[in-house]
Formats: sequence, C-alpha cells, structure tokens
Amino acid sequence: MKRLFDLLLALILGLILVIPAIFIAFLVKFTSPGPIIYWSTRMGKNNGTFPMPKFRTMLTNTPVVATHLLNNPDQFLTPIGSFLRKSSLDEIPQLWCILNGDMSFVGPRPSLPSQTDLNTARTEASVHTLIPGLTGWAQVNGRDEIPNEQKVAFDAEYLQKQSFFFDLKIMCLTAWKVVKRDGVAH
Repeated sequence: MKRLFDLLLALILGLILVIPAIFIAFLVKFTSPGPIIYWSTRMGKNNGTFPMPKFRTMLTNTPVVATHLLNNPDQFLTPIGSFLRKSSLDEIPQLWCILNGDMSFVGPRPSLPSQTDLNTARTEASVHTLIPGLTGWAQVNGRDEIPNEQKVAFDAEYLQKQSFFFDLKIMCLTAWKVVKRDGVAH
C-alpha cells in the first residue's frame, strides 16, 4: 500500500509542480554557472547507493561533504540557493527517485556515503532496512539542527512505529515545518 501511495502522490505532485519546476530550473541556470540539477550518491535501502537529484543550490566548487561540515556554508550558496533550501523546493527532482523506487515520501533521509558515523549507527539500529524518504520522523523533529545520535533515535522510532497513518502525520508535520521554514540551518 505504501508503494502505491508513493506512486500516485508522486505522479499527482509531478503534474502539479511541472510548471514551478521549469521556472526554478530557469532561475538556477540564469543565477549561477553550472548544471541545473545536482546529482549526489546517497545511501539507500540495505546500504545500497543510488543517484539522488536536487536543484543545484551550491556553487560548483563546493566540497562534496554534508553541508553542516562546511566551515562557512553560506559562502557556497548560489543567489537563490538559500531560498530553495529553506522552502525545500530544491527537492522537487527527488520525485523521480520516488517514482523509481529508490525513495519513499516518508523514511530516513538518505545520507551521503561519507557520513560513516551516521551510516554505521543506522545499520546498528536496523534503520538501513528502510527505504529512505523525502521526509522523515527526524526531519519533523529537528531536521538540520539535531545531532546524528538523535536522528538515528528518531529513525529507529519510525522503524518501530511505521504505518500509513504515521506517514500521513509526518507528511502533515513536514508541510507545516516547510511553511514555517523551521529546522533549516542554511
């Protein structure tokens, strides 16, 4: 049922967001040099990897590490990067990953392979058995502002409590957090 819900919602949102996505693509292209879409390798179910797209919010010379590990992340943002990140509009291309089956709407956020501490802790807590999500229980409980230990604890709690109605609750909380721009550091 979760997969069917993901497919239907991704198709509906894809149709609704096609015009805004085209507009965002033009803004990305005309406000900084480089590709429109940034593809990064992310950790998926059972510690496999998959390519995850986002509208590019960082300059092309940005080191490939988690944003919170950069000394001054703001210096690497494109002119519209902060807005795209705070509004979560940079994540629209991830609908492709949901349609493809690499991601779900709700699950632990896919980490970078270089985030070894986070990935090891997720494996120890069996969180790696979940399909990663566009949003998750950790995101609505702090997003960028909580340490990895708390993220893993929230992800493990989601593993235990997962259900269709819990997913709906997380999606509603996510919408509220995005509107408030709550929990986004950059």
